[in-house]
Amino acid sequence: MNWLWTTEDMIAAMAGRPFGSLPQGITGISIDSRSIAPGEAFFAIKGDRVDGHDFASMAVANGASLLVVSEGRLPAMGRLTVPMIVVEDVLAALGKLGQASRERSRAKIIAVTGSVGKTTTKEMLRHVLSPSGKVHASVASFNNHWGVPLTLARMPIDTYFGVFEVGMNHPDEIRPLVKMIRPHVAVVTTIAPAHLGNFQNVQEIAAAKAEIFEGLEPGGDVVLNRDNDQFNFLEQAAQSLGITRIHSFGQHAKAEFRLAEFNGSDESSTLWMTVGGDTKEVRIGAPGRHIAENALAALGVVTIVGASLDKAIDALATLKPEKGRGKRYRLPIGNGSFTLIDESYNANPASMRAAIALLATAEPIGRGRRIAVLGDMLEMGEFAEQVHADLAGPLLAAGLEHVWLAGPEMVALKESLPDSVAVEHRETTEELLEFVSNSVAPGDVLMVKSSLGIGFGKIVAALLDKYPPVSDTQREP
Repeated sequence: MNWLWTTEDMIAAMAGRPFGSLPQGITGISIDSRSIAPGEAFFAIKGDRVDGHDFASMAVANGASLLVVSEGRLPAMGRLTVPMIVVEDVLAALGKLGQASRERSRAKIIAVTGSVGKTTTKEMLRHVLSPSGKVHASVASFNNHWGVPLTLARMPIDTYFGVFEVGMNHPDEIRPLVKMIRPHVAVVTTIAPAHLGNFQNVQEIAAAKAEIFEGLEPGGDVVLNRDNDQFNFLEQAAQSLGITRIHSFGQHAKAEFRLAEFNGSDESSTLWMTVGGDTKEVRIGAPGRHIAENALAALGVVTIVGASLDKAIDALATLKPEKGRGKRYRLPIGNGSFTLIDESYNANPASMRAAIALLATAEPIGRGRRIAVLGDMLEMGEFAEQVHADLAGPLLAAGLEHVWLAGPEMVALKESLPDSVAVEHRETTEELLEFVSNSVAPGDVLMVKSSLGIGFGKIVAALLDKYPPVSDTQREP
């Protein structure tokens, strides 16, 4: 059997105590009792809202072959006969197992952070590195204090490339995570206003992101966005730690991985990248200039880790956006159809602008409309009113004449738009959902975007339920 971990190695790594007759090993690790697979270990983590110990019996019913539980909750596990490893603290034990995984791995390790584009770049790296070797990467946006150790602990020993996403809302969050990951390459996609309520300014955000350099392996590489205003700050932060291998990407004339030309359409993108004196044409199966910029970073990493650049470029042609991050649907309505662009996963000022620019390239059919369906951007603090009002400029520049809004912060945008724009505003997501569902028409292109906490995923789900897609597509109807 090809075990992810032998139980002997788990006990040693976590300083755990065996309880019952343990299996020889496990095939995987889960912290979700609903999705655990037979043969996997269930780690009963106590979170902010729920305690995994309360779901141990469900995990066993769904096939868990081993439980990792805390000493303090062991008496409550008495009726369960499944084997267990008992530890002092389950999350801390998962962290120790993650560190043991990193120590045993011979993979090239890449860590990605940034205000925008972390998950997209991580998924792009998974996609373009796969032709060159076995890739292990974070699931979804597993980028926090439990997501990072879980991803590390799940990394198979024969992994060739490990790709980790690292997120933060406050200072000092990235530092302990990157010291677990110990990347050979650290990527900062860009610095933009995000979580502004927790920072005084954008440079403080840059300083928090720069924590990623502190875990870099000796002789490691840093990849930075040369077009970003914080490039010099980040470069100096890396240099202050003795890092000398600093690379850059972007349109800037001095960028090592340079965007020489970009040609975007509503269904794909083509860019010409100059690297080492050569110019390569790169077709991406997803639209948007921001996607092209992420591709530069990913292709830069490919060259740094010694993977095949030609195979990576070929792979980009088959890349498709994911749910909540630009995925497109063609939905039937009446005698025609409309296009739904799902950008509902999250939002900040930079990603809002990118999504608005993406909508501007989409072609409605017949008398169809381009419609921006926007919700509040959270964690903006004292800057909230200004950053919402500032979206009027990009909307007008994109020529968008239909804007449907929800949330108290979006009032500022409503009041900043001229009468020439048809604006609908509702207080809640649910109220806007009903309006959108009943107001969309054949030929329309809707782009739905908000911060995750606003719940605009419900609008997407409602539209998919009412107008079941004829196909998932990157093409407009």
